[in-house]
Amino acid sequence: MMWFSRPFLAVAALGAAAASVLSAGSAADKLTLEDRIEISRGLTAEYATARIVLPKSKKPLVFNSDGTYDKSVWQDDNRQFGLAARVGDLVQVTKITIEADKILFEINHGNKGNGHWYDHVEVGMGGATNPVGQGDSNAPSGTNIALHFGKSVPPLKAAEIKKMLAPVLDFDKHSATENYVEALPPEIKLAIEQKKAVENMDRDQVMLALGRPRSKTRETKDGYDQEDWIYGEPPGKITFVTFRGNKVYKVRDDYAGLGGSTAPKINPQ
Repeated sequence: MMWFSRPFLAVAALGAAAASVLSAGSAADKLTLEDRIEISRGLTAEYATARIVLPKSKKPLVFNSDGTYDKSVWQDDNRQFGLAARVGDLVQVTKITIEADKILFEINHGNKGNGHWYDHVEVGMGGATNPVGQGDSNAPSGTNIALHFGKSVPPLKAAEIKKMLAPVLDFDKHSATENYVEALPPEIKLAIEQKKAVENMDRDQVMLALGRPRSKTRETKDGYDQEDWIYGEPPGKITFVTFRGNKVYKVRDDYAGLGGSTAPKINPQ
């Protein structure tokens, strides 16, 4: 049997206690599986408004957790690779990857964001990805942002990460579409809310109110080039929205061939 002096035992006990405290502290400073799941759920497929110009980039744009970033590098990428989002554009986080010292955010499907990026949107954490459906971003393209911590990613919630990204992405504002509708004349805004077309709307406003038409036809009538957007399927209500130029000239509803009604005029703005 080995015997140890009391001073030695006391030092050993202190060493064991210190190792235990360090181990507990190290575990507390690490991102847990629950943290990762909460971040993924809280940020993936979320919309934000671009507060600054977001450039395309071959490598993820570096943004530090203290809110700083190299503006000159971002501007150089914009000049070299082009624009991903303008100030005020609505963008979507389409994928998140959590690494040892940073979190990668794929915006509008990243460098593959040209065209119909929303047809291939995926959610991912690490190596796994899952589809999240269709988005409605109005930004011209996509990019990638890397949120750097300079050390291991600490335990965080999605809301805290949104605050960190606030200098470049605003997750609290209304969408660009909502802001656009709020600024419209009251009668146009009301028509969009009621899902109907009225005279003097433009094409974008009709799209917001009724969506994409089932079909379109063009003709020249009374010396004017006209385009009809047709909504609905027989039997039932068929709506004809007639454009002259970029404005709605007339709206007519037919009910299974039994006649129709013309939408009331509103004063041009």
